[in-house]
Amino acid sequence: MQRTFLAWGSVLAMLSVAIGAFGAHLLKPIIDADLLKVYETGVQYQMMHALGLILIAIIIGQWGESTRLRWAGILLISGIVLFSGSLYVLSISGIKVLGAITPLGGICFLVGWLCLILEVLSNNKGK
Repeated sequence: MQRTFLAWGSVLAMLSVAIGAFGAHLLKPIIDADLLKVYETGVQYQMMHALGLILIAIIIGQWGESTRLRWAGILLISGIVLFSGSLYVLSISGIKVLGAITPLGGICFLVGWLCLILEVLSNNKGK
């Protein structure tokens, strides 16, 4: 899982930069400021959680794999798809009902970070 999460984190971080540049250069002139802010929120959360995936990969390399770390990574990936993805589509399409998907991504983020917290608190290898 270490290489998998490192690869996912790296790809999603790279895509965050590309998606952010797309928004700044191509979307800025065609969508209103409020929707651009929504789009930028998606980019910021994508980058933060891509870096979180890289952190999980590093921890797996130090402590070894665990069910909690596996779930932490899976949930951060799912959160990026649901949270950031829904914000990208909402801001570009203007379809407000897509905002109902965003909280599901937020829940994935929270539970993913909780899995990491529980692993850190229960793991004696890091002492």
